[in-house]
Parts: sequence; C-alpha cells; structure tokens
Amino acid sequence: MTDHIAARGLHLAADIGGPEDGPTVVLLHGGGQTRHSWAGTWRVLVDAGWRATSLDLRGHGDSDWSDEGDYSLDAFVDDLRTVVGTLPSPPVLVGASLGGLASLVAVAEAPVQEDVARAIVLVDVAHRVEESGRDRIGAFMTGNIDGFASLEEAADAIAAYNPHRPRPKDLSGLAKNLRQREDGRWVWHWDPRFVMGQLGSADETRASVVDPFRLEKAVDALAIPALLVRGRSSDLLSEEGARDFMERVPGAEFADVAGAGHMVAGDRNEIFNQAILGFLERHRPST
Repeated sequence: MTDHIAARGLHLAADIGGPEDGPTVVLLHGGGQTRHSWAGTWRVLVDAGWRATSLDLRGHGDSDWSDEGDYSLDAFVDDLRTVVGTLPSPPVLVGASLGGLASLVAVAEAPVQEDVARAIVLVDVAHRVEESGRDRIGAFMTGNIDGFASLEEAADAIAAYNPHRPRPKDLSGLAKNLRQREDGRWVWHWDPRFVMGQLGSADETRASVVDPFRLEKAVDALAIPALLVRGRSSDLLSEEGARDFMERVPGAEFADVAGAGHMVAGDRNEIFNQAILGFLERHRPST
C-alpha cells in the first residue's frame, strides 16, 4: 500500500508492505530518483517476510516539496529519523547514493546507533566520492532540467548516461519517474531546487550533502553491522574508496556487483537482491 508519513511539516510518500509483525527495513533512493527505483527489491523483501518501507525523499516522487527549498543533508537525516520513529522496531536501512549518505549520518551521529537502525546497507556510496562521477551526475541532472519532448527522448538520454542497463522497450516504468507538464513536456519527478540549491549551487553532491570531513567521522563512528555494495563499473565509488571504508569499519561486509555501475539495484537487480537478502537474513531479529 502507499502511505504518507509526516516529517518536519512535509508528507513523505512510501510504499509499505509485508507482514505487520515482520522485521522492518527501509529503502532510500538516490538523488533524482523515486521509491519506484526499488520496485523489484521491495517486492522481493515483502515476499521474504520483511515489513518493507520504500520512501520518496523530500522533493522527490510523490513526497512534498520543501517550501524553503531545503535539501540539505541535515534535512534528509531529520526526515529519516522521523520515519524510523514511526516504526515498531529499528529497521535495517538500505540507502543508495544520497539515501545512503543520509542513512550513514543518521546512524553514526545518533547518541545510540541501535535506536536508529539494527544494520545498514550502503549502495555504491561511502565517505569518499569520486569527483568525476559526481560531476557526471550533476551534468546529467542539470542538463535535462527542462525535461524531454517525449518518453522516448528521455529513454535515449538515460541510455546514453547509463550504458550498463539495456534501454527499456516498455516505457511505463520510466513514466513513474517523470511528470508530464501541461505543455506536454516530460520533466523529472523532483523539485528543480534540489539540484539548484537554495544558493544556486550545482547538484546532489554539493557541499551541504558531501562534506568529506563529516562523512569520514561518520564512517569511523559506525558501530552497527554494515554491508557496502559497489557496482564494479561505478565512477562514484572507487575500489580505493571501498577499500578505505572496509578498513575503517571492522567487521563490515562487502559485495562487488559485476556488470553494474552506480545504479546497482537497477543495473543488476537479481544479483543485488541476492547480496542484500543474505545480509538481511543474518541480521533478522530472533523471535
């Protein structure tokens, strides 16, 4: 079912499914995506008995836009902590890119980390972000800010940006991530101020989101079970960045997904699901 969760005066849309008494897991998408990015994974988790919440972040999908244009990391972190507070027990957090950074900081900066999450899965993001990948994301998002004349044009642009994923023949899924304006153009399903920023800055990885010192401190403080998933062809999380994360977080697990770039769950969904399901089952609470 689709529900709305109130956070800091905003209503956040979420797909919620699975047994009401099942262990909880929250899925958080990357910047410029929506909860539909997790559709395949969400269904697998629900079928495996998890109480799964797939959230639209503020300014994305069917969630409210911030009146102030506040898309700082602190805003996403506060929203996440509010959502966690509505759950019957601390969840496993599964966050991709921006969703992963919000999850990392929400946990690591909490007085008691286990009150926020029992475990965390970071999908192709850690404390070190490669500038080339960051710049490519920013160029793609700002370069198409005025949208597309058709869904076919949007699919062509996405295929050029993400060569790891075959261009879809059925564009109905793509339509969920776009909105059609009255003039007929298809625009992204997120607030343009998310990439422009309150001060006119560039993209999702602007300084308010990617603060290397803050993220490094968060990784060093992380004390709950962690899984880092990297797309082997990622240009945002390098091998060196992943290795540094693993050295800083004793006991962390690592999954390297061949044939995937930054959009790991979408590029190789079946392999990604297998990787996280094993981790989740190892951290399923005993009954």
